[in-house]
Amino acid sequence: MACLADTALPLTVHETGEDMAALLADRIRDDLSRALLERGTAVIAVSGGSTPAALYRRLSQADLDWSRVTIVLVDERWVDFDAPGSNAYFIHDTLLQGPAEKARFIGLKTSAETPLDAQDEVESRLDGIGVPDVVVLGMGADGHTASWFPRAQGLDAALSRSGRRVAAVQAAQTDVTGPHTQRMTLTLGAIAGAGRIVLMMAGASKREALERAVEPGPIADQPVRALLRAGDVALEIHWTE
Repeated sequence: MACLADTALPLTVHETGEDMAALLADRIRDDLSRALLERGTAVIAVSGGSTPAALYRRLSQADLDWSRVTIVLVDERWVDFDAPGSNAYFIHDTLLQGPAEKARFIGLKTSAETPLDAQDEVESRLDGIGVPDVVVLGMGADGHTASWFPRAQGLDAALSRSGRRVAAVQAAQTDVTGPHTQRMTLTLGAIAGAGRIVLMMAGASKREALERAVEPGPIADQPVRALLRAGDVALEIHWTE
């Protein structure tokens, strides 16, 4: 049976969540600054959840020309902006503050009744932004990342590295999903070429989930495996108690 210590996965353990946030804020600031110098624009794809909040608050104060930075959501629950669970609201409350409020923001929710009905519109929102320079991901205790949920409807499309950059997902309701089973998510193909993919997690349950994910088994059972097993992505894993 595989375990994390037996793998070559790039895991960094931090003493505190603030230590993790500080290190990653510096790295991501430098990535975005480099992209601005080289291309004149920069793109960061961001996730919701409580773990990255400290990172986003730090990053929001970075000395960057934020007017040339695009912030795009990795995934979204099919809820209105001001409803509980909205990732768009969370990003506006944490990252799109101070200097960073000048950034361009691309959300994944539309007025369509379902994510499936909205795929074309959301896909068109991503026209012209290119591959993200940085992607910030989390991971659930069920082994999901982004909105790639185990055995969900739409999972194959979400894990595709060709075709659409977004996928509509219908997950089974669990303690992890809560009532928000309809999601829109970036696909593996949309993020695989990013210059830095950060997988952030905190707590013993997430470390245990990561240990399970590195064991042999179907990707559909632990969709984060699609990243962990991809040898050509710039993945780094950060964990703290």
